[in-house]
This record gives sequence, C-alpha cells and structure tokens, in this order.
Amino acid sequence: MRSILIISILSCFFAAYNAKVFTKCELAQKMKAKGMDGFHGYSLANWVCMAQYESDFDTQAFNEKNDNGSSDYGLFQLNNRWWCSDSKHPSVNACKTTCSKFLDDNIDDDIICIKRAVKDPQGMSAWRAWGKHCKNTDLSQYLASCNL
Repeated sequence: MRSILIISILSCFFAAYNAKVFTKCELAQKMKAKGMDGFHGYSLANWVCMAQYESDFDTQAFNEKNDNGSSDYGLFQLNNRWWCSDSKHPSVNACKTTCSKFLDDNIDDDIICIKRAVKDPQGMSAWRAWGKHCKNTDLSQYLASCNL
C-alpha cells in the first residue's frame, strides 16, 4: 500500500514537472526573445493569440481526433501528419522530431517548428483557431499589459 502511494506521488511530480501552462505575457516574452515578433510578417500578438486559442497556453494540450484522423500536439497544436512523427500515422515529419517533444515545458523546439510551418504557403492560416479568432482582428491592445 505504501509503495502505491509513493508511486502515485512521484507520478504527479513528474507530470507536473513536464507540464507548463503559460500566462499570455510569459509566452509573449519567451516568443519575443526567440525572434517571433514580426517573424514571416506576423506580429507577436498574432502568435500569442494563436497559442491561446489552439491550446489555452498549455504545453500538454493534445487533440487526438481531427476530422482526418490525425492528432495535434502541444502549445501550438502541431500536427502528426505534417510536422512530427508519433508512430500512429505516416508523417512528412517536416520538423524532424517526435511529437512527444511538443508536450514538454521546453518550447524551444516547438518554436523552431512553427518557424518552419509558417513558411508554407498557408502561413498562419494553417492554424484554424488563428483564422477563426485572430486573423483580421485588431490585436493592437492584446499584449498591452505585458510590458514588452
């Protein structure tokens, strides 16, 4: 009984250690430091808005059931048919990484991948949530409280 309790506590610790839910301003600061403000013609507010509506700023966000059977991973909901491999579907794996890398609290690899993804012809329109909630929206005050 005691060993079950210890295992349960350790499992919670490791799950919490690997997960991160950013605040809007934390993510904005991190993305700005990684050169995302103006990257490929998109403002920092567009990138942060996209993350808010894709994952609610949660690095462990996982959408297992897209209409086409694919899955989306992490803060930026990167898809397993195009950007990463997870052994569930054949993948182009354009970011040359495993999808599980997008579920931890280190978002450096996630940012490298979205920099690759946005260069495709769809640009940020590849993210449906961005198109629905952020595109053609006045985001001029979206990050005003962040003191960037």
